[in-house]
Amino acid sequence: MSIHVSTLGATSVVPRSLHILYADDVPELRRLLEVTLGRVGHTIETVPDGQEALTRVLATPAAYDLVITDHHMPKMNGLELVGRLRALPFPGKIVVFSSELGEDVSQAYRELRVDCILPKPIFPDTLRSVLAAL
Repeated sequence: MSIHVSTLGATSVVPRSLHILYADDVPELRRLLEVTLGRVGHTIETVPDGQEALTRVLATPAAYDLVITDHHMPKMNGLELVGRLRALPFPGKIVVFSSELGEDVSQAYRELRVDCILPKPIFPDTLRSVLAAL
């Protein structure tokens, strides 16, 4: 199931606290999501690349309700990470949060059954609505 951001309202309420892993190579964005999502009760861990995200998920696959990943990262990009997560028994949702995704890359993510593709930048209310819909 894919979620289209344009169909979501900004007033959705998050029904429960999620344990989220966020992979992005930009420290300021990692901190911003920690604060934004932490304020509404989510637990968020951040890592600077897809390889570190995969290492954490491999250690405890059921520990995360959601993995949010950027596309452009060192060591392992988001597409590689999503492919590896889909090959595991990872029970959580996957969201791609990135700027500058071409149609070919977006299609590759859709083929890997990501739950949502979000463009950067995004308003915090929109992000919270997406999480509530997942």
